[in-house]
Amino acid sequence: MRFRTSPSGVLAASVACLLALSAAPPGAAAHPADTRAEAQVYEAETGALHGVTVGTSAAGYSGTGYVEGFDAADDSVTVTVPDSPGGLHDLTIHYRAPYGQKTASLQVNGQGAGDVTFTPTDTFSTAAAGRVLLEEGENTVTVLNNWGWYEIDAISLSPSEPRPPHQVSGVPVDPDAGPEARELLSDLTGNYGKNILSGQQDMASVQWLEDNVGASPAVAGLDMMDYSPSRVERGTSSTEVENALAWDERGGITTFVWHWNAPSGLIDEPGKEWWRGFYTDATTFDVAAALADKQSPEYELLLRDIDAIAQELSRLQDAGVPVLWRPLHEAEGGWFWWGAKGPEPAKELWRIMYDRMVNHHGLHNLLWVWNSVDPAWYPGDDVVDIVSADSYPQQGD
Repeated sequence: MRFRTSPSGVLAASVACLLALSAAPPGAAAHPADTRAEAQVYEAETGALHGVTVGTSAAGYSGTGYVEGFDAADDSVTVTVPDSPGGLHDLTIHYRAPYGQKTASLQVNGQGAGDVTFTPTDTFSTAAAGRVLLEEGENTVTVLNNWGWYEIDAISLSPSEPRPPHQVSGVPVDPDAGPEARELLSDLTGNYGKNILSGQQDMASVQWLEDNVGASPAVAGLDMMDYSPSRVERGTSSTEVENALAWDERGGITTFVWHWNAPSGLIDEPGKEWWRGFYTDATTFDVAAALADKQSPEYELLLRDIDAIAQELSRLQDAGVPVLWRPLHEAEGGWFWWGAKGPEPAKELWRIMYDRMVNHHGLHNLLWVWNSVDPAWYPGDDVVDIVSADSYPQQGD
């Protein structure tokens, strides 16, 4: 692979690569569909309760009741799963959320297993909670409060279907991609399903690892944020390109995100300061309106900003540095202005950026990394090399 060992002599790249019945009493109902025949259902009211109680007043539950009273940080219900064969299982939570969208944290055998979102519903429903790895024998699954005021009826587990081979391609979407970008993508696809490349999202964290662990990650994540024109005009400067040049010299892989400060319309008041201008609530900039009128000053500002970042990326191209380029991240969340108006403007902006950087500026050192968990936001196979998703699991997950 193109990356080399760090000066410490250790490259911390280890193991799959970048790119988971009870009878119902009167008034109760069968579980909302968990249709797979092999799914095993475990009633929440039979679990170990901490700060919560069993309720029966809401119609439609299964078993003898449901668990309610999630209103304190450590409220939880722990369900025991006996005699598991072990392995990966799909976890489903049976719930009711009559007070709006809620979030619960999950633990498996006392360790963090991520969060699950409960869509608002006045009737008992189900929420897919992802895949969990069970041990052979007895296991526990805990639903921990997080954003409370919901009701837990049961959990169900079913063996996960084996995933088919994922067909990754080592061919960049940019037909004129340079040799360094091609080599990096070839390395990544060659390791897909075999090795995991560790990384850190800023150089301070890289340094901490080197000082305290004695090893360097394979990937350093950097940010074009302070090159955003609306920040530069307020006095920011950045050495992130210099950091990338130095990191590449050491043999590391570089990925860049761009917390794109809105081109204009920064509110700049307490809690919505100008330096928070990549957040939707800190700007009045309307990406849909800007894209709808290609003659507007707002559209010209979009191009101005893309051009400014292209200039920085060109410095890396001149030095032969390939970049995993991950702009417009987490668009589907809506908390960043580029995703605030829905998927269509976000996808259009992605394609404009791709065309502007690749065809107008001639940047051929980029591997384009789309970042979303929702296929509705995907801009297309012809402008994306790698699909990614951001995850914020609990400590210990």
